[in-house]
Amino acid sequence: MRQSQSPNLRMMVFACLSAALIVIGGYISFPLPFSPVPIVLSDFFMMFAGLFLGASWGVVSVGLFLFLGALGLPVFAGGRAGLPVLFGPTGGFLFGDFLAVLVIGLISGTGKPSSLKDLAALAVGNIILYGLGVPWLKQVLKLSWENALAFGLTPFMPGMIIKIVVALALVKMLRPLLHPPAAPTSSRVQ
Repeated sequence: MRQSQSPNLRMMVFACLSAALIVIGGYISFPLPFSPVPIVLSDFFMMFAGLFLGASWGVVSVGLFLFLGALGLPVFAGGRAGLPVLFGPTGGFLFGDFLAVLVIGLISGTGKPSSLKDLAALAVGNIILYGLGVPWLKQVLKLSWENALAFGLTPFMPGMIIKIVVALALVKMLRPLLHPPAAPTSSRVQ
């Protein structure tokens, strides 16, 4: 019984640590003077959670982050919190994080680990993230598509590429932590 709980406990700890990193990533926020959407590192940690933890535990980490923010804890970008943030101009990106981590985890978690599969997972995850975030931004602020793309996508593309590359390298290095070598078993009967 104890051994079956150990992997779940380890994954819960990793999910909580990932949620904490997503929060910290939101505090590393660079507001853009022309856009209500800041540049943050929280999406990087969300991508990493999807690759490292997989779909189920990645969703737990992002869900915990969103839940804490909805409760009013200052976990969103720049220390903001509450339902007005979730349903404000950047809400689509926050809900997009939830769906993106699920899809990233599903794609990268199938079959044998592969950098190409992880890259595809991150590409699709970012399409989902911005595919939800930009139309939401457009709708809430009543923007044209041109302005919505200028405020919510175009300035973020170079950073998105850098975050993808770093997430791929980091997960390749840290993924062995999820599957540590088995402890040698003793053949002696006690």
